[in-house]
Amino acid sequence: MHLKPMQWIRALSALVVLVTGSAAIAQDADLEKVLSQMDASSVKFQDVQADIDVDNFTAVVSDHSKQEGTTAFRRVKGSMEMVTVLDKGQQGEIDLLYKSGQLYYYQSGLKHETIFAAGANKAEYDSLLATGFGATGKDLAAAWTITAKGTENIGGVPTVELDLVSKQQSIRNNFSHLTLWVDPVRDISMKQIMVQPDGDSRTVTYSNIRYNAHPDAGLFTLKVVSGTQVERR
Repeated sequence: MHLKPMQWIRALSALVVLVTGSAAIAQDADLEKVLSQMDASSVKFQDVQADIDVDNFTAVVSDHSKQEGTTAFRRVKGSMEMVTVLDKGQQGEIDLLYKSGQLYYYQSGLKHETIFAAGANKAEYDSLLATGFGATGKDLAAAWTITAKGTENIGGVPTVELDLVSKQQSIRNNFSHLTLWVDPVRDISMKQIMVQPDGDSRTVTYSNIRYNAHPDAGLFTLKVVSGTQVERR
């Protein structure tokens, strides 16, 4: 499955989801307790970096394609910034940057960069990104219908499984639901699956996570080579 560039905004809203919980959460995870603790911890989030492994599944041909890369998010003056770098494929390395209401989609092998302006939708996009980074439990519950589905060990780490369905039809048109496996001790997602209405899905697992490590600001700047064609939309 290869997402269209505009779908990256919604996909990346869930790329590295940070949710707060308790190490003592039982199999029948107490959702209200999780959301309440999110309210208390939301002010702590500043930034996060992680390595990512991505499995793109195309249902119609039952095909899996794999990618590796890195991602980082940070909060800047109340707004979210995001950068993701995916490994080289047929079109070279793919770099994505969301900053100041614009999404930059850069394909180094093609020497092509597309810049999408969020425009009037900036608040919505910022909110979508904040769903995973510092959003309060009240904000999460307002935007998603959430089901706590128990606990599971992911990579040896105890996690709480949460299933999210957006309350916005525009987002459900792209993703029927998101499933997150959350490490409640470190307040981070260890794994997530984004499922599209046609059955395609995108599974992301996270490792080498650096939470509030304050990455250099230069990380959130694309390094575009000379001669790159720039397209604005």
